[in-house]
Amino acid sequence: MHRGKGMKFVGDSRITAEQKANLPKDYSEYPGRTEAFWPNFLLKEWLVGSVFLIGFLILTAAHPSPLEQQADPTNAGYIPLPDWYFLFLYQFLKYQYAGGDFIVFGAIIAPTIAFGALLLAPFLDRGPERRPHKRPIAVGLMMLGFIATFWLTYESVSEVDYAERDEQYGVSIEAEETEIDTEAAGYEIYENNCASCHGGNLEGTGSYPSLLDTQLPADQIKDIAQNGIGEMPSGIFEGSDEELEDLAAFVTNPTGEEEDGEGEGSEEEGSEEEGSEEE
Repeated sequence: MHRGKGMKFVGDSRITAEQKANLPKDYSEYPGRTEAFWPNFLLKEWLVGSVFLIGFLILTAAHPSPLEQQADPTNAGYIPLPDWYFLFLYQFLKYQYAGGDFIVFGAIIAPTIAFGALLLAPFLDRGPERRPHKRPIAVGLMMLGFIATFWLTYESVSEVDYAERDEQYGVSIEAEETEIDTEAAGYEIYENNCASCHGGNLEGTGSYPSLLDTQLPADQIKDIAQNGIGEMPSGIFEGSDEELEDLAAFVTNPTGEEEDGEGEGSEEEGSEEEGSEEE
């Protein structure tokens, strides 16, 4: 452009003679690129992403994931499950040539190849076409990964009895709401002998049952503490007979509240005493 042509001089600055609106460039002559990335295309992506995010949040609020108790390293009977987005890999490791002696292949080599293929898909198929049948490599790798992930996740979920896991490992809401009498004589004895398996609030941990509302007599509790029952071995309790009495009394009544029968009995005794005084 020649000096001064189409320009207006204002002092030491140069201002164009015609002011043009700040409009995006016209990409109509390039097929598949008919709108500007910002803000047209990106705004649509944000709107679609927001819809999916809101839907996902509603789904998680309506159907929350099951909450289990804290992992106990001393409980060998507990079978942990990974989060839902790792269930496909968890199921893959169950197969013969992906676990056991082939654990390195199943846990490292195979996932590296699978995710590496998905990462390399845009570089392996660099064609300008947007139709799926015109991009067989990228679409094929994506469909293969989706089908494999969906099927392995479905297989993993179908093999788990979540109702049974909730009964064995679920968090006890009753235990959280129950106030334990920590001032009782048997509480410290319980902590030293039983809390590691049955929890600090008697709520139970892992496959070990809750001791709240056991409805077992004190003599049976003392027998179980000394001789064990089921998976519980004998010889767990090593205290004195007096400590055993305190432990049984605490387990039968961990809240320290008086039972209804005892309260009624005391009221009857009080009324009898009042009647004798009146006589």
